[in-house]
Amino acid sequence: MLYLKKLTYHPPATPIAILKSLNLELAPQQLGLVIGPSGSGKTTFLEILSGLAQATTGGIFWRDQELTPDHLQQLGGLVFQFPERHFCGSTVLDELRMGHPELGSHRVHEALAEVGLANLSLHTPPHALSGGQQRRLALAVQLIRQPSVLMLDEPTAGLDWSMRRQLVTLLAKLKTHWTLLVVTHDAGELLPIADCCWTLKHGELEAVEPATLAHKAVVNQDSFLEKASTAPHP
Repeated sequence: MLYLKKLTYHPPATPIAILKSLNLELAPQQLGLVIGPSGSGKTTFLEILSGLAQATTGGIFWRDQELTPDHLQQLGGLVFQFPERHFCGSTVLDELRMGHPELGSHRVHEALAEVGLANLSLHTPPHALSGGQQRRLALAVQLIRQPSVLMLDEPTAGLDWSMRRQLVTLLAKLKTHWTLLVVTHDAGELLPIADCCWTLKHGELEAVEPATLAHKAVVNQDSFLEKASTAPHP
């Protein structure tokens, strides 16, 4: 179980805190969804949880152990928004072994199979892959490290509708073995596979039922369609 207790992030250069007394609980093999607009602190939130930044006050716990930034870097695997822009390896194998040259072929093939790339040649350049394959490879890069929590920043950004659906199906499969925490400004297709949701606004986190958000999305869509159908045509 991942716990956040009154987590605050207030850099000295900012007049107010970016994150304000956040509380969160995420059980193993669940997908948690944090939804918020641009500038709400979502990426900062993930950077703290992955050990890339340090909270000002509050604590992060895995089971009963309070975690330091070093612990968090070992515990979590972070997939950045547009992760394909960060690829450095000349081949898929190089990318998967980046920083971990000791990894054996079994771990490599296991990670690729986990994300549906079992038949991919290890000698393929990452930038020669399709957009959907690149996102899957980015997931495999983190899964090969065996993280306790897999964190994703806007995982469907920049993908067309078909690739988005494929990625959501993959995440639904991954949560049967892994704990996932996803941040996004557009819950969209992710809501049906979420076990728990929070909204993040002005640095404040509030729990909300996925079904409630899904209902609001349907109501808003119906309202939009009704207005569109009754609007006068030019």
